[in-house]
Amino acid sequence: MSDLRRPPHDGRRSVQRRVAATREFVDETPSTALAAGLVGGLALIGVLVGFLVQSPLTVLALGAFLAAFAYGWLRHQALTARAMTFAMTASTILVLGLITVFIFAEAWPVFEYASGTVFGVQVPGLELFTTTNWSPVSEPIGYSLAPMIHGTVMVTVVATAVAGPLGVAAALFIGEIAPPTVRELVKPGVEILAGIPSIVYGFIGFTILSPWASEAFDLVGQGTYLFVGLVVGLMALPTVVSVAEDAINSVPESMKSGSLALGTTDWQTMTAITLPAASSGVSAAVLLGVGRAIGETMAATVMLRNSPALPEPLYNAFYGYETLTSLIAARYGDAHGLQFNALFAAGVVLFVTVLALSVGSQIIEARMERELGGNQG
Repeated sequence: MSDLRRPPHDGRRSVQRRVAATREFVDETPSTALAAGLVGGLALIGVLVGFLVQSPLTVLALGAFLAAFAYGWLRHQALTARAMTFAMTASTILVLGLITVFIFAEAWPVFEYASGTVFGVQVPGLELFTTTNWSPVSEPIGYSLAPMIHGTVMVTVVATAVAGPLGVAAALFIGEIAPPTVRELVKPGVEILAGIPSIVYGFIGFTILSPWASEAFDLVGQGTYLFVGLVVGLMALPTVVSVAEDAINSVPESMKSGSLALGTTDWQTMTAITLPAASSGVSAAVLLGVGRAIGETMAATVMLRNSPALPEPLYNAFYGYETLTSLIAARYGDAHGLQFNALFAAGVVLFVTVLALSVGSQIIEARMERELGGNQG
């Protein structure tokens, strides 16, 4: 029997080979290319610093960067392409970090103002989530985000209930049931839905769904969490369908063929083999759809009342007041002082929530790849 175990020092040898290759690459790199790369890197840093401090010398740094890039592209194209891709990746990460720092820094004053005490410990921003008063101009002054968080949760729950089952069912139909001709027609149609602007969905909901709901359910005014969630769920549907279909298609064909060879029907194979095997990817698809629902702005702004309040009872979905996104969209134009900081605090809540969902979906997708043999670990 052949020994398939990895040699004991294979990992160390691999690292040594990589170090040697790196040294060889550096030794063979022309000094002019290294000089151009150094000048371009320093110039790019200068552009960033000059932009942040609003210096008129930023244009000089930009010119030096463009000159270094042009020289490198003409004389050392391959090296320049590698350096540029690395610089763009690092710039993307840096910009994301700066945005994160900026949002938290702008929100911090209202966190300090709305701090509360728990067991003698001062907790910044506690009253933002434990009170219900949003009154930035009249007494008593308050900046509670609780009503908007409740509205966001209500809309998200309804949207998930719409986009989750419909999206998974549509993905299963496109990936496993539909004939090729139908698949070629249905899949582009679903993708077209993702390209329709959200304001169009919101306008349709405002002009058609909201008036009908007011008459059918005898509501005072327009705007309900139920129908806003329905519209947002339809908007999130293409995301769920696309990601879930990719997960279903990634299930090895041998698993499906083996199930059919044992005498199961197509439906039994889909429910007992395909869906369980793709469950991680399908879950990630639903999470991405939830993230889209949480971050939706225009449909909620157009259809809701934009007044911060809690419905009675709390689970009443036939009234709709405001969400975190509609709060920011409706009030950022005339906000100032702590109210302006409170809008950034709402952005912090959205940022952290969507970030957690995105990271969760990535973890679930990585788990699916490991389970299906893409990466053993």
